[in-house]
Amino acid sequence: MKFEKELSVALEAVRAVRDVILDIYNSGNLGVEIKDDNSPVTKADKKADEIIRNILHKNFPDYGMLTEESADDLSRLEKDFVWIVDPIDGTKDFVAHNGEFTVNIGLSYKHVAVLGVVLIPVTGEIYCGVYGLGSYRLYNGKIEKLHVNDKTEDLTTLVSRFHSNAQEQTTILKHADKIKHQVVKGATIKGCVIAKGDAEMSYRFSSNTKEWDTCAMQVIVEQAGGLLLKFDGRPIRYNRRDVYNHDGYVICNRIENFLL
Repeated sequence: MKFEKELSVALEAVRAVRDVILDIYNSGNLGVEIKDDNSPVTKADKKADEIIRNILHKNFPDYGMLTEESADDLSRLEKDFVWIVDPIDGTKDFVAHNGEFTVNIGLSYKHVAVLGVVLIPVTGEIYCGVYGLGSYRLYNGKIEKLHVNDKTEDLTTLVSRFHSNAQEQTTILKHADKIKHQVVKGATIKGCVIAKGDAEMSYRFSSNTKEWDTCAMQVIVEQAGGLLLKFDGRPIRYNRRDVYNHDGYVICNRIENFLL
C-alpha cells in the first residue's frame, strides 16, 4: 500500500484550514472555552475540525474517523482504516500566541499508524510521513527528505512549555552524562524537529495525551528512522476504545537513546 490518494487528500485538508486558523489566530477573538477535561478549545479548533472532517469523509466515506473536537460513536472500532485528527494540537500555545501549534492528520490501518501529515500554520511548514516511503518536509515549494541524526552523546531533549513535570526533569538529570541540552518546543513540533535531525529525544511522562496527539507524529518520526515508544519499549497502537496514551512515551533518534 502506498497511500498516494490518502496523502494527497490529507495535504489538501491541512492546506484548506491554514488561512482559517490564522485569521482567527490574528483576530484577537479566539472564542476560548474550557472543556470537561479542563483543556481549552477555540473557534479555530472547531472550524478546522469541521473542514478537515468534511474533506476526509468526502474522499474516504468508508474510513473511520476519530477527531478531538467531534463526538466519538465508536463505529470506528469496526474499521480497518481510521483517520485520527487533531485540528489544533497545542491549543495552549495557540492561546498564548507563541506560534508553536500544529494541525495533525494521521491514518491508522489495523491499529498501526501508517500515514501522518503535520502543518505548522504560522510558518507554513508541512511534515509528512508514509509507511515504507519515508518522511518529508514541504516548505517554500521545496521537498526535503528527512532523517534523524545518529548522535548518542551530547544529546538535546525537547521539553514542553506547559506539560513538563518533575519526573521528566529527574530522568533528564539521571542521564546528564549524555543529555546536555534542553530546548522548549510546542506540541507535535517536537517529533518533527527530531525527524529532521535537529534534536535527539523527547519525553512525555504525563498520561493525558490521546491518539490524535501522537498518530501523525509517530509516522513522521518512524519513517525518518527514529522511534516513538511507550515506556515498555513498544510502539503506540491506534484505534483503541480508550484513546488516552496512559503509559506516556519517549521519542528518540536511536534505540541507544531510549533512556529511562
